[in-house]
Amino acid sequence: MDAGTQDDCHEDYIMNSVDPDPNAEAYMDFMKKHCCYDAIPTSCKLVIFDTTLQVKKAFFALVANGLRAAPLWDNKLQRFVGMLTITDFINILHRYYRSPMVACINLNFKKLTLMTGFVVMFFLSVHSLFDAVYSLLKHKIHRLPVIDPESGNVLHILTHKRILKFLHIFGASVPKPCFLKMQVKDAGIGTFTDVATVSQTATVYDALSVFVERRVSALPVVDDDGKVVALYSRFDVINLAAQKTYNNLSMSMQEAVRRRRCYVEGVIKCYPDETLETVIDRIVKAEVHRLVLVDREDVVRGIISLSDLLQAIVLSPAGIDALFS
Repeated sequence: MDAGTQDDCHEDYIMNSVDPDPNAEAYMDFMKKHCCYDAIPTSCKLVIFDTTLQVKKAFFALVANGLRAAPLWDNKLQRFVGMLTITDFINILHRYYRSPMVACINLNFKKLTLMTGFVVMFFLSVHSLFDAVYSLLKHKIHRLPVIDPESGNVLHILTHKRILKFLHIFGASVPKPCFLKMQVKDAGIGTFTDVATVSQTATVYDALSVFVERRVSALPVVDDDGKVVALYSRFDVINLAAQKTYNNLSMSMQEAVRRRRCYVEGVIKCYPDETLETVIDRIVKAEVHRLVLVDREDVVRGIISLSDLLQAIVLSPAGIDALFS
């Protein structure tokens, strides 16, 4: 990304006094010394959509390529103007759906140029991975386009998952912070109250409503006893486009989970008495975006997301709380 405005990302940092931990500071320095380009994998897939493309075809293309987002290119302006994401698809379905008897969601003739109310215009200029983490958490977004400063081309879409994996692999030589030895129940990292879940008897539309209103990225699907039986993420919603069932959002969550055909993120769990180090290892190796915290009866007790972990590992040692700033 463009390094010219790196300092702009720091102007509203919230600095607090924290107990110094040399190892935690080493993690922080590691992220400041590495740029976004360093985290780009050797081989990756990037799809770019022209804004004149039909919305329906755009979402089908996301499904076919197993992607969650794509930059939007305006041929008239000769520049990138935004990002199309699965969140946009969810917002479209949630806004226009009425009932399975009224097929009001017509994506055939809508073009991406008409969806500006849904498209998130977020092309930030940051340089270091530290700045990238801050921007992602501060603005509550899930991806940042890595831009070539000379050509203006998008090289990669940087995500929480990629950043944590980079830190986990290439930061192995950096001494680990002491707090990683803490148990989850004592660390206070994650969401443990008012956890968003959805009943397996609820409808898909109910799940979309929670996605929109609570701005969460995944919902544990629970039975009548509160035990987790599946995980339904924003990415799973794209199955509705793949199967052309987006006009029937009244199906139960149990049925929606059963019908999934695309890549399915399983329910990867963790327990209150496990250490943060164990949690990080598990989330990186499983290549998922969050862990469901459960007790020994599999009852949902919380969610630990990539945002929570990056905040704790990268920003908190600097006294920065981007999640609540």
